[in-house]
Amino acid sequence: MEQQGTDKQTTISRVTTGMPVIDAAGTEVGTVDLVQRGDPNAVTVQTPTADPGSSLDELIEATAVDEPEVPADVAARLLHGGYLKVSTELTRTGAVYVPADRIGSVADGRVRLAVGVADLPPEE
Repeated sequence: MEQQGTDKQTTISRVTTGMPVIDAAGTEVGTVDLVQRGDPNAVTVQTPTADPGSSLDELIEATAVDEPEVPADVAARLLHGGYLKVSTELTRTGAVYVPADRIGSVADGRVRLAVGVADLPPEE
């Protein structure tokens, strides 16, 4: 089981912003906007608060845009396993999130998904 998680992180680490994304059916979904590696310690999504005693990293996180913009239960899974945010014209909101375990492969400068675009959570 641990090996599978490591494989997902290795795959997501090869993704860069701007890469085109193709779903399992070969449909061009869009381009990668954001790559977020998984954090096994991410349990819940909370609104961050800036604490004057915080480290610089915590302060940066507190002022960053809250991602992912999905329901809390979906966000917790995305933060835990890692995800891509993909700009697309295929959804009303203009973006979908790709959980790391839905990335089929990263090759030839493209991300191929293991699922169809309809199986991805859209940005709210």
